[in-house]
Amino acid sequence: MQIKKILVPVDGSEYSLKATRYAADFSKLVGAEIVLLNCRMQVPPMLSSEAYDQAKESLTKRSDELLNPFREMLRAAKVPFIDKIMEGPIEDAIIELADFEKCDLIVMGSRGHSELEGLLVGSTTHRVLQIAACPVTVVR
Repeated sequence: MQIKKILVPVDGSEYSLKATRYAADFSKLVGAEIVLLNCRMQVPPMLSSEAYDQAKESLTKRSDELLNPFREMLRAAKVPFIDKIMEGPIEDAIIELADFEKCDLIVMGSRGHSELEGLLVGSTTHRVLQIAACPVTVVR
């Protein structure tokens, strides 16, 4: 099995930093490209058009800023990468992007950014492990 693309979902947590470092080192060994993913929350559709646009812009800007340390890490490591910002349920975004980008491997942290997120991401990780079409590596 040849690994050409590695999906790395990130949320700004220490676990996602560790997962990105691991993926960067691994990608150098196999010559793979990394696909960084940050999944932001959905904007409620019941907002007015102006409020919806402002909320969407604010959330996208926050995700873009969150991705910056990961981009810098990969640039410093001289690892080819692209990044994506998606919205919606995390596990759905991970599976959808892995399929769309034809990723050969998913590397993700074992926990999320906050304590509550840590509880939820365990189930997210479990779901990704169950339904992903490609192998998943969980980094602690």
